[in-house]
Amino acid sequence: MVKVSLRNITKKFGRVVAADHITLDIQDGEFFTFLGPSGCGKTTTLRLIAGLEVPDEGRVYFDDVDVTDWPSYKRGVGMVFQNYALWPHMTVFDNVAYGLKIRKISQSEIKSRVKEVLELVRLEGLEDRYPHQLSGGQQQRVALARALVVEPKLLLLDEPLSNLDAKLRIEMREELKELQKRLGITTIYVTHDQEEAMVLSDRIAIMNNGRVEQVGTPQEVYRRPGNLFVATFIGRTSVLKGVVTSVGDFVEVKVGDINVKGLAINEVSVGDKVYVVLRPHDFTVRKEEEKVNVFEGVVEWMAFTGGLLEARIGIKGGKILVTLDDEVAASMGEKLRVYVPWRNVIILKS
Repeated sequence: MVKVSLRNITKKFGRVVAADHITLDIQDGEFFTFLGPSGCGKTTTLRLIAGLEVPDEGRVYFDDVDVTDWPSYKRGVGMVFQNYALWPHMTVFDNVAYGLKIRKISQSEIKSRVKEVLELVRLEGLEDRYPHQLSGGQQQRVALARALVVEPKLLLLDEPLSNLDAKLRIEMREELKELQKRLGITTIYVTHDQEEAMVLSDRIAIMNNGRVEQVGTPQEVYRRPGNLFVATFIGRTSVLKGVVTSVGDFVEVKVGDINVKGLAINEVSVGDKVYVVLRPHDFTVRKEEEKVNVFEGVVEWMAFTGGLLEARIGIKGGKILVTLDDEVAASMGEKLRVYVPWRNVIILKS
């Protein structure tokens, strides 16, 4: 296993800055995810760690050893690509064994290690099949087995579940998480799927335009986002604009004619213009005793999502999206009053 350190890593493709002075540490045995929209630089960063790209600036360290100038095959990494990159003319066994054969491992050890890793990923009995005879989930497991069989110090995964259907993707991410914890291998994952990152990761790096906007646990980046981009990229949100009226253990904000109380992520002062970030599932039907964080407006859109009711409510300060129990009486065009606890309200300086 290995600790990975990036120091001031920068990579440009023409005028495009794919990695912009990235500095961070990934701990031994950690499941670490780079999350961001398409084109934000997350795959480029992964390839820089793998040795498939060379940085224009900065250094890459494995356990405090500078590997920046090392070729990929010397770094001891296993990589699973988005398209799996399986050899179509080779069987499952030969695909998995390929990395061992080029390392001149004995035939007996190859058989033993391939058998062991196929059992690990639950593909025993499929050794003689070809990739076109496998399902998408099975192909993904073959790619994972091929990466693991060489006993890498570091496992790199570039959106490996993106080609699977929704149900299989959920199943595979659960298996992947369990497998990573069982092996204890340092794993770096790339995805644009927020839910996938939240479920799998010990920590997440949110990327945008080649920069790391924030690094933290799933709970930290969700409940204490460092800026508006992170707040709106992680999970669904409603964003309202307001002005700070009071500062203390909590912050009070005037949004239109609504008084909102919440937690300020960065330092604010009375009179500052701020964003009020609200999560749909934090809302409940209004409690009569509450005098703040009460929102009332007309239901403009509704959808039943299986046990839950989603509704968009037009209020004087904007629009909010709420998720409520499906037993709540609500109809299109009618007024609905909802409440959100102040500890769940995020205040960000604009």
